[in-house]
Amino acid sequence: MLKLRDPGLTQATLDGLGNYQEEMDQAGNYSDRVATAKSAFSSRNRRTNAIFQNVREALAKMAGEAVRCAYCEDSAADEVEHVKPKDLYPESVFRWPNYVYACGPCNGRKLNSFSIIDAAGVRVDVTRPRRAPVIAPLDGLPALIDPRSEDPLQFFDMDLQGTFFVLEALDLSPLDEARATFTIELLGLNRDLLLTTRRDADLGYRARLSEYAAKAEQGAENSELDSIRSSLLSSPHPTVWEEMKRQAHLIEELQILFASVPAAMAWRHFP
Repeated sequence: MLKLRDPGLTQATLDGLGNYQEEMDQAGNYSDRVATAKSAFSSRNRRTNAIFQNVREALAKMAGEAVRCAYCEDSAADEVEHVKPKDLYPESVFRWPNYVYACGPCNGRKLNSFSIIDAAGVRVDVTRPRRAPVIAPLDGLPALIDPRSEDPLQFFDMDLQGTFFVLEALDLSPLDEARATFTIELLGLNRDLLLTTRRDADLGYRARLSEYAAKAEQGAENSELDSIRSSLLSSPHPTVWEEMKRQAHLIEELQILFASVPAAMAWRHFP
C-alpha cells in the first residue's frame, strides 16, 4: 500500500456528502444510525447519483493510471470502500476521507472486521458478531493503517530478493508494529496470488526500465520514451516500484538500472 493523494471533490459533491451525513447523524440512537447507514449508502452509492459519480471519478484518479485496489494493488478497483466500516462507524459513512477504491475480493475480505488500540496499547477486536447487540465500539486508535491519512511505507518493508512478502518495518514501536501486523493479516497482503503477481511486477518494471535505458542510449524520440514510461507507471503493484527505488542502494542490479535512468527515481504512479 501507498499513501493516497487526494485529488479533491467538487464543492457540490462535498456539500452533498455533508448533507447526507447530517441526515445520518440525526437518524436517532446509535443502533438506528447503523441500520440507516447501510440502507442510505446502498441507495445513494449508484452510478446514476451525481454525487457518487464524482466520488468514483476522484477515487479512480487517486488509484493511479492502472486504477488498482488501494489494498492489494493487483485487482481493478471498482468499489467504494469504507476504511472505518459503516456497520461500526455510521458517523463516517458519508465522510470523504473515509473512502478508498478497492476491489471486490479485498472489500469482501475486510467486510466489517476492525480493531482498535486501547489506552493501554492493547489491540482490541471491535468487530460486531452476528446477532450481537448493536452498541458503539470502544474508543481507540484504529489498528488498520489508513492509506488516506498515513504513509504505509513507514510501517512496511517488502522482501524483493526472495519471498515478496510485505513485512513489518524494522525499529517500529510496539504499537506501530501491532498495527502493521494487523493490517497485513486483515487484508491478506501475503496471500499466494499477491506474492506471484508482485514478483511478476518486479520483473516487468526491470524490463521496462532496461528498455527505456536502451532506447535512450540509441537516441529514441521523446514520444517513444514517454510511451515506455507511461507503460511502466500504468502497471499494477506500485509499492513494488517504490520499494525498488527505496532498496536500489542495497541491490546491485537495481543500482545499475537506476544509474542508467536517474530520472526514474522521481517517477511515481500517483501524481
